[in-house]
Amino acid sequence: MSLPLSDSLVSRRIGLQRLSLVCGLLCFSQQRAWAGAQVEEPLVDSVRTALSSAITNSAPPIPEFQDTESRLKYLRWLGAMSERLKKKKPEWDVRREFLQTVWYESKRAGLDVALVLGLIQVESNFRKFAVSSVGARGYMQVMPFWTRVLGDGDAGKLFHMQTNLRFGCVILRHYLERERGDVFMALGRYNGSRGKAPYPNAVLGARRNWEWAG
Repeated sequence: MSLPLSDSLVSRRIGLQRLSLVCGLLCFSQQRAWAGAQVEEPLVDSVRTALSSAITNSAPPIPEFQDTESRLKYLRWLGAMSERLKKKKPEWDVRREFLQTVWYESKRAGLDVALVLGLIQVESNFRKFAVSSVGARGYMQVMPFWTRVLGDGDAGKLFHMQTNLRFGCVILRHYLERERGDVFMALGRYNGSRGKAPYPNAVLGARRNWEWAG
């Protein structure tokens, strides 16, 4: 016996809602699985000193340019990225400050800005106060032990935007150097899943959202 049209529409709507819920839960579980879980490893004194120095330099994230063309290129990048980020951060001032700091800290660490933005998208989905199931914090999901190894031990500072981005970029640069420039392996190490494909592939896929030809 076929259902009346109204009952059929209700049943279909319920089915779609259930499917949407399942998909949402799957996405959420994937985000939690990918959340930062850097593994604490012994650091030789020279490496610890270098990383600590890179972290503690408190220069404000104000870009400096050698010529007008470089500044104009940055401003064009800022405008393009601002449009892409608008849904995540609707307020212009908040968006500008975030993008300026990401650009500054990425360049300071010698990293591709699109890669860092892709990592942030996967790690925290641009949520400043994100906390993973293993305790990683902030935009770049930095593990609290890093504040003890490289700083004063105050993990609460990882919710400060520039501090979080500074730690995340310096740590990623450290992993890239350990992996001799192999981005795939460095991303796996950043996530605590070295050698496994899902996390690096997710970040490299998200990176495409933030690439800019200039």
